[in-house]
Amino acid sequence: MKRIRKRVFDLININNKDDAASRICNYIIVIAIITNIVILIAETFEIPEAVASVFDVIEMVTLVIFIIEFGLRIWTSVELYPGKSYGYAISHFIFSFYGQIDLWSILPYILPLFIPTGLVALRALRVFRVLRLFRINARYDAFNVVLDVIYEKRTQLASSMVLILTCMIASSLLMYSVEHPVQPEVFDNAFSGMWWSVSAMLTVGYGDLIPITIAGRIIAIIMAFLGVGLVAIPTGIISAGFVEQYTKIKQKENDISNYVNFIKITMEKGHPWVGQEIKALQFPPELLVVSIIRDDQIIMPRGNTIIEEQDVLVLSAVEFENSIGIDVRKVLVDKDSLWKDKKISEINFSENVVAVAIIRGTKTLIPKGNTVIRQKDVIILCEHLYSLLKSKLS
Repeated sequence: MKRIRKRVFDLININNKDDAASRICNYIIVIAIITNIVILIAETFEIPEAVASVFDVIEMVTLVIFIIEFGLRIWTSVELYPGKSYGYAISHFIFSFYGQIDLWSILPYILPLFIPTGLVALRALRVFRVLRLFRINARYDAFNVVLDVIYEKRTQLASSMVLILTCMIASSLLMYSVEHPVQPEVFDNAFSGMWWSVSAMLTVGYGDLIPITIAGRIIAIIMAFLGVGLVAIPTGIISAGFVEQYTKIKQKENDISNYVNFIKITMEKGHPWVGQEIKALQFPPELLVVSIIRDDQIIMPRGNTIIEEQDVLVLSAVEFENSIGIDVRKVLVDKDSLWKDKKISEINFSENVVAVAIIRGTKTLIPKGNTVIRQKDVIILCEHLYSLLKSKLS
């Protein structure tokens, strides 16, 4: 049962993007989310009754998918918190950000079963379905770049927001003091001045509040110019953050070649490693056996794998020159990653993929089974390209 639960957890959380079944589950859930949102938008238009009936059926199908997914996530929540009790895992998942999204996207359909359906508020709660879009955000790294940029630039953004707020308050009080005596019904309080300040500085310009005094118009001209500059500050900060973030990503992709070097060793007759298990070999911490070439077959090494004569051992070291047909890629562990705080042995890699290094800050670690993955770790994965590897080693 534990093995089945672990497999279901991998399917619905896409622990391994090379797993075809996991990708199919991902596509089904994403399509269901998008379809549900499209129906939510379509319901705001006048549509024929026949079409509305079809929409109701499709909506019910997507709801069933969401309920099944939510149930499976509760069942497999213990995989998110290894070593914790089942009750702890369930409660922490339900009250987590994504757990609340899942819950509130299906509650508007379930509550009418227990509460009188005459409550219009319950139907209005269906707007929470739009929160499901955050589920798509959790599945694709490109969306997370936005959150990473905002988080990294939070201090600068907060400073710019304080500056903008200060100017808004000052201009609203100035405008109120100048315009209230001549337009008491328009600028009746300081909040009216604040509304004018927001619309002027953010260049919205609704035109519902217009200064008519010379002093008021001078203030308006000054604030219009200041507004253009002040609004450009957070825009520039975020733009610079995007450039920096994508530069880092590109640099890490280009610098992977500096992380791992592959070495091949042929086990000749009489070699001391012949006949020994992998776990019995005393390697330095910078080396790891990533594959064994035996009779034109590639064997993924395990602790109890016995080395035979004429085996070709492929070892990984700290520096990399990809010359033997092994594809290397990196995985950045962010705050929402399902690998965060898990041991290497708890991650279900595909048969031809192995983690060969972990970049943690300025250090390069060779992963062991009990190595715990932390947030911001960069995991270097080695994937064997069978045909290319054979040709290179022949």
